Amino acid sequence: MLNFSLSTFFLILFSTMFTISNALPSTPPHSKHRIIVKFSNDRIPQELADKKDLIYRKLFPKVYSVSGKTIFKMERILKNNQNVVYIEKDFIGSKNKFKNIIPIYPQSNFSEPVPSSFFKDPMAKKQWHLHSAKKYGSSIEEAYKKRVNDEKEEVIVAIVDTGIDYKHEDLLNNIWINKDEIPNNKKDDDGNGYVDDYYGINTLIRDSDGKATSDPMDKHGHGTHVAGIIGAVQNNGKGVVGISEKVKLMGIRTVPGRGDEKDVDVIEAFIYAAKNGAKIINCSFGKNHNEGGKSVQEAIDYIFKEYGTLVIAASGNSRRNIDKRPVYPASFTNENLLVVASSQQGRGLSYFSNYGIESVDLAAPGSSILSTYPGNRYVSLSGTSMASPVAAGVAAELLSRNNKLDGKEIKEILIQSVSPVKSYKGKLLAAGRVDLENSLKYNE
Repeated sequence: MLNFSLSTFFLILFSTMFTISNALPSTPPHSKHRIIVKFSNDRIPQELADKKDLIYRKLFPKVYSVSGKTIFKMERILKNNQNVVYIEKDFIGSKNKFKNIIPIYPQSNFSEPVPSSFFKDPMAKKQWHLHSAKKYGSSIEEAYKKRVNDEKEEVIVAIVDTGIDYKHEDLLNNIWINKDEIPNNKKDDDGNGYVDDYYGINTLIRDSDGKATSDPMDKHGHGTHVAGIIGAVQNNGKGVVGISEKVKLMGIRTVPGRGDEKDVDVIEAFIYAAKNGAKIINCSFGKNHNEGGKSVQEAIDYIFKEYGTLVIAASGNSRRNIDKRPVYPASFTNENLLVVASSQQGRGLSYFSNYGIESVDLAAPGSSILSTYPGNRYVSLSGTSMASPVAAGVAAELLSRNNKLDGKEIKEILIQSVSPVKSYKGKLLAAGRVDLENSLKYNE
């Protein structure tokens, strides 16, 4: 057992990314000044183009966000335009709820490496999700022990979340940077439409033209925790162990600290990530309303068709069957979308986890997962928000050993190679827990 000093302190945190209320609002929350419009082609109708007080931004082919003071007048005009395929509100995700007091352990309490773990980082032994399937983990240590000499390629994983603390001591060397961009020179050096996007983008703060800004620094903690699960630096004598060794973590700040992300921001995050090389996107967020919206789902389709990207989403923490009561994006049906429930350190699903044999693909450890936290700190959190990056880390490690796989193929391998759990039958499509060693065997 590790001994924690009296200096250990406590912080009230969101214990999960999204705990969705059972009560649906009569009118789901949405932006008052922005809509999403799909046209039959990429030409904006003249009556829209003539409105000088509106801002038009192309999200992906034929799909635009339109914002301005007269937006709902424009909505009425566009409904009767023959070039308009659909108009959607820019829906806002569900807000988080505070609960639980979680201890945060300063690095100084873990100054000596813990023996008996394959990994040499001080907190590795406390990371139960690294353990074998017999110990309810995802066989991370087992896979590494058996495959020490495997050749690997670098894999980019995008964290669409509250951002990433890209200065964290245990993440710094695995942070993605845009090598074609010169930081802080106030220029778009690579011509990708974003100024100074050296570490990624921030869709929550926009410039006067409505473009996302460039600093994805995490001011909340959730995204940094997710990032560490996937790719904290291994065997550096600091902190925790990330699941994937040859990973670069792309920070995209899209989810506010209170959790009410907007559809336009999510779409832009997906497109940016895929265009800039992310083959895996982790989504530890969600909402319980969609009103038949197609734009986010079409964006997920688009990044697969163009870039082969896999999107991994948390199933949510409302203890419900999402086949009957959907949450999004988990309830979308894209072939490149992997949906993850949370397992506990035992045979069952975590008490809070959503499930659904048609909607949820598999489980991954999500209860009391130790990972990075802003300010060179470390914290244990629980939620499907933690399970999703466990699966994303396994996917990244698999892809690093076979970079010819596309998102659909990775998803299929992870589903077919789960470690079976009898109690998951009837609840998950693949009645089992994601397993790195099994997935590597399956891919041989």
